[in-house]
Amino acid sequence: MIYFEQVDVMRSGQPQYKRQWRDYDTESGARPIKDFLLALLDEDRAAVLEEMEYVRQHGTSVARHVRQGIYEVRATYDTKAYRILFACEGRFHHVLLALDGFQKKTQQTPPAHIKRAEQRLADWRRRGKAKRAGT
Repeated sequence: MIYFEQVDVMRSGQPQYKRQWRDYDTESGARPIKDFLLALLDEDRAAVLEEMEYVRQHGTSVARHVRQGIYEVRATYDTKAYRILFACEGRFHHVLLALDGFQKKTQQTPPAHIKRAEQRLADWRRRGKAKRAGT
C-alpha cells in the first residue's frame, strides 16, 4: 500500500506529494527488485540506495531518461556500475516504481533490460486498472 504524505500546498491550491520509491511485484507476489538489492554486497547496496534517495529528493531531472517514461538511476561503487530502471506513477507522478535492477557491464543499457522494464510497467498498469475496475 502506498502512503501519501502531503508536503505543501502550491499557490495554485494543488497539493504536492513527496516522491517515494515502490518496487514492482509480480502477480504471484515475487519482488525482483528487492531480491536484486538484497543479493548485493552491503557496500554496493548502500551505493544504489543512496542514488535512489537522491532521485527521490530531486526528481527525474537527476536521472537518465531511457525511453517512453522509463528512467535510470545510475550508481557506482568501487569499479562496479549498477542501474535501476524505473517509471513515475500515480496521479501526481510521486510514485517512483522500480522495475528492473542489474549490474552494468557494457557501455549501453542492454535492450533486454529496457524491454523487461517496459513489460513490467505494462503489467503493473494492467493490474492496477483491473483492480480499480473491481475485476
